[in-house]
Amino acid sequence: MSDYRALIVDDEPDIRELLDITLSRMAVECTTAATLGEARDLLTSQVFHLCLTDMSLPDGNGIDLVDWMQSQCPDIPVAVITAYGSMDSAITALKTGAFDFVSKPVELPRLRELVESALRLPPKNGGNGQVPNDNGDDEQLLGESAEIDTLRRQARKVARSQAPVYISGESGSGKELVARLIHEHGPRRDHSFVPVNCGAIPQELMESEFFGHRKGSFTGATENKDGLFQAAHQGTLFLDEVADLPLPMQVKLLRAIQEKRIRPVGAREEVPVDVRILSATHRNLAALVEEGLFRQDLFYRINVIELRVPSLRERAADIPILAKHILERLAQDYELPPAQLSNDALTALQAHPFPGNVRELENCLERAFTLSDDDVIRGDDLQLNGAPSSGQTLDEKAGLPDPEESGMDLETYLESIERTTIEKALAQTEGNKTAAARRLGISFRALRYKLKKLGME
Repeated sequence: MSDYRALIVDDEPDIRELLDITLSRMAVECTTAATLGEARDLLTSQVFHLCLTDMSLPDGNGIDLVDWMQSQCPDIPVAVITAYGSMDSAITALKTGAFDFVSKPVELPRLRELVESALRLPPKNGGNGQVPNDNGDDEQLLGESAEIDTLRRQARKVARSQAPVYISGESGSGKELVARLIHEHGPRRDHSFVPVNCGAIPQELMESEFFGHRKGSFTGATENKDGLFQAAHQGTLFLDEVADLPLPMQVKLLRAIQEKRIRPVGAREEVPVDVRILSATHRNLAALVEEGLFRQDLFYRINVIELRVPSLRERAADIPILAKHILERLAQDYELPPAQLSNDALTALQAHPFPGNVRELENCLERAFTLSDDDVIRGDDLQLNGAPSSGQTLDEKAGLPDPEESGMDLETYLESIERTTIEKALAQTEGNKTAAARRLGISFRALRYKLKKLGME
């Protein structure tokens, strides 16, 4: 007996038979219905793991059934069969909660791909909403506030769909973490999650980076190279800061999403790709469309479902949980005793506006973690007003030349200063780290942190 059961809803006997035969060959047991009412009765009385419904039914339409299933049996993935070229109906179905769609005439390879994706979704043996309750925290979205709880539920819900998701929110609020959560809770979780910062790719290399290239297609192309779409095949491609894409690249991206095919630079033929697109930006994408800086057709294509990530200011109640997690991670990373926040430090954190959101909180705590003299971080250690710490910096103590004279880039220069200064202090104290920290005018914790970070242990 098959592990899976599917409900096929269509008023055309030929279509029902075609779908039944196709799914039966995939070891999926099928039950059929010709009307919306019949489908509801079957879903109420029997266990199913998948539903395929036509858009047009004698007593309603497929979207009505999708909407009903979201409240009555939300854990059953439902896909709609749309008329050829009826993209508006397909998008409406996806917004309502459909897992995916397939157009008439039904292409059997596309149908099989859809069914395989749907049946990788949990639950395999539960059906009709009988899925184990998951109350565990998702590490990517820590917090107990109503705002983060709502976001977590929304992310898990859209994970079941194949619809493109647009994630909006301020810089540092955790948009990539939301994208990863969607990927990990969806049917593509066993394949690659490929994040790309669209603003970090030079414009002249964008087409090659996204679509790959063939050997000899341009100067420097010494071998064939797969692009980001190929790397994300059967997985998820996360386009971070999608608003930074130049208009010519937006056209090519739109075609790749619509056609599910790409042409590597220098290639004669297109290559099929199967990716789910998630995108994000901290900018107002709708306003950029109005200004003509972002294509409206691409905006509608990637913005089928929108999730908004709240700022840290909107969920200040989560700061104690986030801070505890960050400090525990820092202690583990640098093999130091964990630090605690004093009451005045916690009060200061919750009162701070955090324009940089969670990323700013992480940087603030990492700085305080290294500067605190003991295992308690106090309000003054946080430097939330931007006040410099007391005492000389390591470069001042070292008396080294400025970076312009040394010819180093800034990061290398600063690391060389720290390394030289610490080595000198350890030599003067014959390797006594406590004495070396005292000589440097920093805490023992700060010295341990620097040794670990610079690989000097």
